[in-house]
Amino acid sequence: MTILFRQSIAEEGELAICKQHFDVVEQRSQLQRDALVIGRYSVLPYYQELEKDLPKGSRLINSYQQHKWVADFEYYPVVKEFTPETWDETDFYRSNYAGPFVVKGKTNSRKLNWDTEMYAETRRDVARVAGILHRDGYIGSQDIIIRKYVPLKTYEIGIHGLPFTNEWRLFCLGRQILSYGYYWSCASEETIQKARTACTTWALAERLMELVSPHVNFYVLDVAETESGEWILIEINDGQMSGLSENDPNVLYRNLSVAIE
Repeated sequence: MTILFRQSIAEEGELAICKQHFDVVEQRSQLQRDALVIGRYSVLPYYQELEKDLPKGSRLINSYQQHKWVADFEYYPVVKEFTPETWDETDFYRSNYAGPFVVKGKTNSRKLNWDTEMYAETRRDVARVAGILHRDGYIGSQDIIIRKYVPLKTYEIGIHGLPFTNEWRLFCLGRQILSYGYYWSCASEETIQKARTACTTWALAERLMELVSPHVNFYVLDVAETESGEWILIEINDGQMSGLSENDPNVLYRNLSVAIE
């Protein structure tokens, strides 16, 4: 097992901890044959090319097709009963739901500009936010999706109206939770501590792992508590490119190394 690590976008100290549990290289030329490769922060933007360039007998923990299943929002039909109703732009204009909405790229969002580039109160606001995202150099190449806004249990309102909710990031391998942590690392320390002491449950995650694991190996589930106390799926991401949030990297990499063995 080898981790191909791009340090430039990693969270501080993560690389050092990763090296305690894995053989780590930072250049693809250092990869050896017949290795299982985890491309930590390093598979994009040229995932397919990286997969083809691996030494003989080596493979990425998620194939290109598995990565696309996540990144292109192909997972939605599999988990739609557990996540907010979602439309692409064509289907949205055939619908008659009045709002409010969340507007984002299939993979990425501008959540830090919540009130102007993600949240849309009305259908007219959807057109405005989608127009901004289409012109965005980072998100503009992705298809835009529109989701029903579901009010979540909220601890704090940040800059640009961003709600810091009871949302959690779970790193998973197959049907095993490797680690979990509060999603909003940018929230106040008071909010992070409040979330850590709140009642959480991973019953939904157990069901989601059953559905998701046949399609992708290493992934994260972002789950959150609604105002009414139910738990829903917010989104799924490739575990290779997902930030830690408040996950303990020592727990993550230790459990990942054991699980793969």
